[in-house]
Amino acid sequence: MRHIYASLDIGSDTIKIAVCELYENKLNLLAATTTKSKGIKRGLIMDFELASITIKQAFREVEEILGFKVRKVIASIPSYLAEYNIVKSSIDIESGSMITNKDVMKSLEQAILAKKIEGREVVTILPIDFKINDQIVIKDPVGLNGSKLSARAILVTVPKKNAYSVVGLLEKIGIEVVDISINNIGDLYSLKNKNFESGVSAIINIGEDTTNISLFNLGIIIKSIVLSNGSKMIDNELSYHYKLDIDTVKKIKKKYALANKTKANSKEVVDCKNKDGKVVKINQYEISEIIENKIKEILDMAKNELNNLTSKRIDYIIITGGMSNMQAFDMTAADIFGKIVNIGSIKILGARNNIYSSVMGNIIYFISKLKLKGQNYTMIDGKELESFDAVNTRSTSDSSLGKLFENFFNE
Repeated sequence: MRHIYASLDIGSDTIKIAVCELYENKLNLLAATTTKSKGIKRGLIMDFELASITIKQAFREVEEILGFKVRKVIASIPSYLAEYNIVKSSIDIESGSMITNKDVMKSLEQAILAKKIEGREVVTILPIDFKINDQIVIKDPVGLNGSKLSARAILVTVPKKNAYSVVGLLEKIGIEVVDISINNIGDLYSLKNKNFESGVSAIINIGEDTTNISLFNLGIIIKSIVLSNGSKMIDNELSYHYKLDIDTVKKIKKKYALANKTKANSKEVVDCKNKDGKVVKINQYEISEIIENKIKEILDMAKNELNNLTSKRIDYIIITGGMSNMQAFDMTAADIFGKIVNIGSIKILGARNNIYSSVMGNIIYFISKLKLKGQNYTMIDGKELESFDAVNTRSTSDSSLGKLFENFFNE
């Protein structure tokens, strides 16, 4: 059986889809696409009809690359007002028996049930550690003997509307959502390293309309916040300054500009027509200075929010998102955060662009949950795989996401 997984991130600017195959414990990228999104603002679906059209287009594009249809996905839902609560549980194991994956899942299920949740949807539960017989503290108790298993975990919840809007839309167009996640978790799993295992750390993901900030303690997410500012404010500033349309701004910014004026060449100039039909001379140093100042403005806001989230010293920061791919971005980030900041680096070949950090990370996290449950699963059925080898609607109701909840615990 081939193990293939698909992940979807519905962003304000682009819809990202990634499809990977797990082979010999190594994750290989089969396809990753970005499609211009419509009907979505600040990560929220504002126009279901427009959003449906662009999401369908995104699936067509990735299916053209793959040679088979994708009808099951892990879907990222908005992380607005996400909450992260520590939950605990304790269950009895038959005397002298070996702890199994089912025992682990039962302990996590009991931890969720012990927490009263009203008006919110469970996204996931992230194990912190386990105790065996109130003594041995361990990350993975499977295979060990004991009569009592205790668990500590982080329960992640969001307002119900965050989940239902995305799941409902996808099911309407014939896409089955097998799991939900949030981009904060995806970023962690695609970018984390040994620096996350000790101290307080953070991930800053600069999107088109928003900037997502996640705070971690010993590698466990504890808080997050979404700022209503992103790379779009840079495009708007350049559009106003040079009187250019946004599409032209994005092309020039991508091919010509830098994220820090120090590396820019003041003698390098490009000509283009503005909205009035007049030729504008754009100096690389000047445009890079404008971009640098706006990036610093975004990062200063992020820094202030981090200070509001915790009074503790932050030891390590990773910045991701499409904007972080710009040349010399690391210099501008260091001006704000100093030596503790690093630019994200996805370690999966073919998905180096940080625009994919969330969508790729959610696949990695989904696979980790399968391992936790001891399950063997693929999102592509036999007939579709035969097609792939040859070329080398449920309603939106409480039961819909309820089945997702059940899938987390049941085989």
